[in-house]
Amino acid sequence: MAEIIRSGAFLQQCWSVHPLCLTVKRVEPERIVVLTCSSCRMVHRVTTGAITRQVSTGDSSLPEPDPAQLDGLVALKTCMGTHAPALSVREMDVFQDAVWVRCAECRAQYDLTVSQFETHQK
Repeated sequence: MAEIIRSGAFLQQCWSVHPLCLTVKRVEPERIVVLTCSSCRMVHRVTTGAITRQVSTGDSSLPEPDPAQLDGLVALKTCMGTHAPALSVREMDVFQDAVWVRCAECRAQYDLTVSQFETHQK
């Protein structure tokens, strides 16, 4: 059985050592965002309390966000459905319980407020 570590330290170290290998894999029920690392082969599960979407102000050709779509979780799932390979972890802070994910395609940034970090070792 795989060992489960309930600490953000493993995700922090994984991201700091090989950030380009860490990808957003999927969003599970209960607001859990799953990140995988192709280098260390660990699976990181981030339970989110809130997800907010920030739109890049540098590109005026992007459509304005729909005011009815205030939930960042819905926006993240939509973004994953259209251009999942473009999503990457840009920054994280285990002391602030936060992870920032950015989409290179639509230039949106998703601010994840984390309530629990888990790392699954294979």
